[in-house]
Amino acid sequence: MRLTQQQADQYHEQGFLLLESLLDPQEVATLRTAFERDAKVPGPQVVTEDGGTEVRAVYSSHQRQPEYAGLIRDPRILEPVRQLLTDDVYIYQFKINAKPAFGGDKWAWHQDFLAWRLADNLPAPRQVNIGVFLDDVTEFNGPVIFLPGSHRGGLVHEGRSAAARSEQHLDPDDISLSPQQLAEHVDRHGMTSPKGPAGSVVLFSPEIVHGSSPNMSPFARRLLIATYNDTANLPRPQGEPRPEHVVCRDTEPLRPLAAPFSQSLSAVTA
Repeated sequence: MRLTQQQADQYHEQGFLLLESLLDPQEVATLRTAFERDAKVPGPQVVTEDGGTEVRAVYSSHQRQPEYAGLIRDPRILEPVRQLLTDDVYIYQFKINAKPAFGGDKWAWHQDFLAWRLADNLPAPRQVNIGVFLDDVTEFNGPVIFLPGSHRGGLVHEGRSAAARSEQHLDPDDISLSPQQLAEHVDRHGMTSPKGPAGSVVLFSPEIVHGSSPNMSPFARRLLIATYNDTANLPRPQGEPRPEHVVCRDTEPLRPLAAPFSQSLSAVTA
């Protein structure tokens, strides 16, 4: 359940690490079913595509669906996160970005930590993101593109767009890199997009520059992103805190399950 030293070194050097086929097909099917169920739960946690009804993102599914409550404590995921960060971590944010086939929109070039510092006054980039592929990710269906090593230079810029859509929800467009900044960083770091079968997991830094293009293919691309934060690095909102479905309030340190989440679910339902 632990990363090799080579894998840990790669994460720290490149800012991301792909673990191909970490979850098996049956586990992926279970998570997809849970997403379809959760996307029908009404509430502000469901975000739709601009001008449409297709689901763009669903937040805090781990608070409603037992499959995701187990997944965030699965030792295959939680142990590597603790190895890279600290033993005491909790879920800061949980969302599933759902790029529908034939038109799932882009996500602008950005660094996650800037959003969290601006919106939540998060003290330091003491987080690890894990992205779980709920669908096969290919070059055709809008994969996430990383600039490897770009996390080592800290934040590229400090502010947000004057035309920001919301004080509560920071869209990547609000904090996106300028074309000049992006061109300079691509020239320095290059670009890469981890791809792989459903069930693969990518761990990535809160400061790595990343974005993704629209999905013009006939293949959906649902990506679960859980952000783990150090329990000694809690947000300090200066005004009204963002809603609980966006910024989780439960900061109790997570402890790994004794077995993969699918086995734990089977034990409960048996």
